[in-house]
Amino acid sequence: MSDRPFAQADADWLELIATARRWFEGPHGRLLLEQERGLLEDELARYFGGYLVHYGPSAQQVPSAVQIQRSVRVGAPFSGVEIVCEEQAWPLGEHAADLVLLQHGLDFSLSPHGLLREAARSVRPGGHLLVVGINPVSTWGARRLFARDGLRQARCIAPSRVSDWLHLLGFALEKRRFGCYRPPLASSAWQARLAPLETWGGAWQSPGGGFYLLVARKLVVGLRPLRQTQRAPMGKLVPMPVAKVSRRNSERL
Repeated sequence: MSDRPFAQADADWLELIATARRWFEGPHGRLLLEQERGLLEDELARYFGGYLVHYGPSAQQVPSAVQIQRSVRVGAPFSGVEIVCEEQAWPLGEHAADLVLLQHGLDFSLSPHGLLREAARSVRPGGHLLVVGINPVSTWGARRLFARDGLRQARCIAPSRVSDWLHLLGFALEKRRFGCYRPPLASSAWQARLAPLETWGGAWQSPGGGFYLLVARKLVVGLRPLRQTQRAPMGKLVPMPVAKVSRRNSERL
């Protein structure tokens, strides 16, 4: 797929995705994606099935899922995307995927609610939806307020809020993980010095990581119980009168 957008796409959406792509190709974006890849590949190794659908603005390859038969990327018409579509109009059938991964899709979206609904629709009952986003309660989220690059355009939606949205869409949150505890510094030397923070933060799973990963399972709708037919009332049992027999009369017989 070329980097030339198709004419029917929303121009604002295409510009947002292009800005996000440029940021992920920079040093800060590459650091974030590098930390996410290890965590995602460990998580994706747990799942098996037919299809994994990935949606996200970065140009990097989809994290590998060894037990998934087919991985496909959907999204804006840029390099690496296999199925071009709008963020709220995926050309997939309902319950088509065993696993859907939104990697910073909500961060760089014109309508996060609509995108999440479309992703949720594509997950089969019992399947999983994974959401990766920039943590607003972190040094990365704080940098967004002062950034002059593509990070300025990120929404940085809180994981608790995304969890509420998933619950309303019929998902049960199974796991919440964090990663990338190094601050977004420009100096590569300082990044190397602060690398031990990743080991410490990952061991304690402190909620101050630069990104979060939410793992949610789509609930299986149970069968509707049949109504029991009401029986017509049969009335009360009334004891029948019994004639009394005298003992004296019975001896005479």
